[in-house]
Amino acid sequence: MSFDLSEFLTEGLIDSINGGLIPSDLATVYAGNYLVKSLITQAQVTQVSDAITAYKAAQAAADKAQQQEENQTSAPEDTLK
Repeated sequence: MSFDLSEFLTEGLIDSINGGLIPSDLATVYAGNYLVKSLITQAQVTQVSDAITAYKAAQAAADKAQQQEENQTSAPEDTLK
């Protein structure tokens, strides 16, 4: 069993993004630094970028759903019968 540092770093960043452990801007900086130091490849930077995009989309969808739920619960009831 061999250890692949580039995979470890890439997966660590992706897991940290998905877990909300680090902000996406910081993950982008880390990925860029790893790339400059040849610790990960451009393809892996793209994987991190894709994970950031997916995380942001999921967060936006969750925020929208929460807002819709709040709007429904705070809407005045229909008093006409």
